[in-house]
Amino acid sequence: MKKKHLAMILSKLRGFENPKSELEQYRTPGNVAAELLWLAYSLDDVEDKVIADLGAGTGVLSIGACLLGAEKVYAVEIDENALRIAEENVKALGVETCVELILSDVSFFDKRVNTVIMNPPFGSQNPKADRPFLLKAFEISKVIYSIHLAKPEVRKFIEAFVRDNGFIITHRLTVDFEIPAQFFFHRKRLERIKVDIYRFERAQPTER
Repeated sequence: MKKKHLAMILSKLRGFENPKSELEQYRTPGNVAAELLWLAYSLDDVEDKVIADLGAGTGVLSIGACLLGAEKVYAVEIDENALRIAEENVKALGVETCVELILSDVSFFDKRVNTVIMNPPFGSQNPKADRPFLLKAFEISKVIYSIHLAKPEVRKFIEAFVRDNGFIITHRLTVDFEIPAQFFFHRKRLERIKVDIYRFERAQPTER
């Protein structure tokens, strides 16, 4: 499967019916999901791997990982309505045996995995909303792919937070992320923002 084909498939999945602003429920665009997943696939972090999708939403990243050959994906999502749509999407793409849907706050998820993939809240509505996702990812895996705003202050925070938790940034891709008007505070019909797709890896202990 080519990256462009993957993006097309993921862009056609059902999105949120009634997105919750407090959870910052924005659908992950197909092209952004495909960029993250293709990077992970090219670095051998998807095929035959056990993966956790933290804050899985309607299942875009989870399904994409399965289409690229993941052995198993734990799709962890706190919102029951989003998980119901994710279940429909999973069935529509025929990846039921690959995706395990888990209704839970990410903080309670405790399985070790090969790779974490996630599009956590940006913290625009609730400052620091992305931190529980990052901390859980650092706890359960050595390799993490995550999406964050491409702003100088966010990059500075990410660099320090990752380093302080024993990880390093190995890759960072900047892409456009389209957000359709869906909340009362949106002023434009379609907002385009820049986001960074990161790959974090646990740092090797230095020899003394």
